[in-house]
Amino acid sequence: MITGASTLFRYILKHFLLNFLALVAILLGLVLVFDLIELMRRAAGVQGVTLDSLLVMALLKLPEVGQKTVPFAVLFGAIYTCWKLNKTSELVVIRAAGISAWQFLSPMFMGAFLIGVITTTAINPASAVMLGKFEQMESQYFNTSSNLVSVSRGGIWLRQPAEGGYSLFHARSFDQQEWRMNNVTVFFFDRQDGFQKRIDSARARLGDGFWKLEEAVINEAAGVSRLESFQLPTELTAKQIEESFANPETISFWMIPEHLRIMTEAGFSGIRLSLHFQSLLAQPFLLAAMVLLAATFSLRPQRFGGTGIMIGLGVAVGFFIFFMESILQAFGISQKIPVYLAAWTPAIVSLLMGAT
Repeated sequence: MITGASTLFRYILKHFLLNFLALVAILLGLVLVFDLIELMRRAAGVQGVTLDSLLVMALLKLPEVGQKTVPFAVLFGAIYTCWKLNKTSELVVIRAAGISAWQFLSPMFMGAFLIGVITTTAINPASAVMLGKFEQMESQYFNTSSNLVSVSRGGIWLRQPAEGGYSLFHARSFDQQEWRMNNVTVFFFDRQDGFQKRIDSARARLGDGFWKLEEAVINEAAGVSRLESFQLPTELTAKQIEESFANPETISFWMIPEHLRIMTEAGFSGIRLSLHFQSLLAQPFLLAAMVLLAATFSLRPQRFGGTGIMIGLGVAVGFFIFFMESILQAFGISQKIPVYLAAWTPAIVSLLMGAT
């Protein structure tokens, strides 16, 4: 009996994983084609961008987009596996042998959970590295520069355009409530990265179109000067600075806790990154819940009819859950609801619905 149960377990798991991999391959192929077309459109008016470079960029971005397709692949793979078992009457034989629904669903349930664990702990770190390289190439070829702020153990670095070049701000800490940086050093460079001058200041406050540097010491070729207050023009706004942090998708799952700690110590809000981290932790449970939802809508006996309608309802419920996840994440980022609630509600609700 034990041998028969293990054989059945492997049989169902094998079919589920094959269906899942086939769907992932199809979805990734479609994503790759559309991404490549979009990159070719963007490169139409840019000189020196080859098709090989665009293909590399599309491939570098593929794992990040592929993570978003995994829940759909699990849902559709589980629906197809259950439907196939039902259509070939294998399900009838399984039930006649005294095996409950929970028993024959356990291979797919555990397989989906394992897929979630692998996606979070292995694919996500690799995807973060590849997406970082994609953004570097995007900046090189399309002249984009979205990450104006960088936070490290040494403090905060901020880059902004300046007359004849650009300036780099470095500060030990930041007060996001008052938009004030403390212990600030500003380095000025020309367009050829040549050093021009340096300003040291006790504090820098963001005003309307300028940084107000207090107790400023200006070091330049002509000499050193001291000012009680100095206004440095800027086109940056508070909203631009908030939105210019590194994309959470470019940070490895294993590095997020350390990055969160550094951001908190520097005085910045880590809501967006914390939400991303909790969503990654919840992903294995969400994928397992997709199996239960798939079974709910695809195990209807063939003699009752209406199987196609039920499967369609299952797909619709799956899309509704992913839509709900996006809405909750938006609420979480805007701090309308707690981060844990925003990240874990889709997985918990889906598990409860499927189990019921």
